[in-house]
Amino acid sequence: MANPLTLPVPPTGDPAEGDILFVGTATLVIRLGGFTVLTDPNFLHQGDHAKLGYGVRSRRLTEPAVGIDELPPIDLVVLSHHHGDHFDDVAAAQLDRDVPIVTEPHAVRKLKRQGFGRSIGLRTWERQRFERGSSAITVTAMPAKHAPQPIRRLLPPVMGSMLDVDVDVDDVRRTRIYITGDTLLHDELSEISRRYEDVDVCVIHLGGTRIAGVLLTMDARQGVGALRLIRPRVAIPVHFDDYTVFKSPLEDFRRAERDADLVTDVVYVKRGETYRFASA
Repeated sequence: MANPLTLPVPPTGDPAEGDILFVGTATLVIRLGGFTVLTDPNFLHQGDHAKLGYGVRSRRLTEPAVGIDELPPIDLVVLSHHHGDHFDDVAAAQLDRDVPIVTEPHAVRKLKRQGFGRSIGLRTWERQRFERGSSAITVTAMPAKHAPQPIRRLLPPVMGSMLDVDVDVDDVRRTRIYITGDTLLHDELSEISRRYEDVDVCVIHLGGTRIAGVLLTMDARQGVGALRLIRPRVAIPVHFDDYTVFKSPLEDFRRAERDADLVTDVVYVKRGETYRFASA
């Protein structure tokens, strides 16, 4: 693990309480333990087109729940990969250039060319810790697979993220949030369940993204399979209806999880809604 980074003094508020605001696509504002984390910043408007590489674009079908100028002060950004529906032109132009961005190494090279000099690249299972007073948050890179071979080499690498928030490092009160990133269900995810038996919240990227008929993110069936494997206490589906390349509707996942008898409580959070929880 790299040396911990110390963040400025937090705003006032109860550090033992937290919430997750769903902005849209895979964009969340997570507040817990005095930290505010932004994920996969995507603030394009309805009708705008996200750049997906090789000249491929996808039209946004929805509006983000808040604009980038309405965000609270952000301590760090967690980015699964550098695609236009996860880090768009709005984010590139308007995010604070000094905010730390934790992502995979391929994305770091792009971000630094865009002026984000505090970007931190993690390979699978590598960690970065941030400290503030008696609290800390550790981001660990999780395995993810955005496409089957041989197409996989044509797409940017992607990572999932495990956020471990120690609200009071002396009292060891921890909340664990797993963000899948844009991944398919694959064998390496089994290692997550072996290493992490107590995931409080799983933010699961769905949508069944397809380009040229190839599945690139989990559809309903794979999403249920991932929850069976990881067994989080709570799951929040995201990344399901915002772009034309998303082909697996959320209703398909609702039906699949209702029939699956999961141990996980699936919570459906609409854009602009907030899921609230207390630390463990």
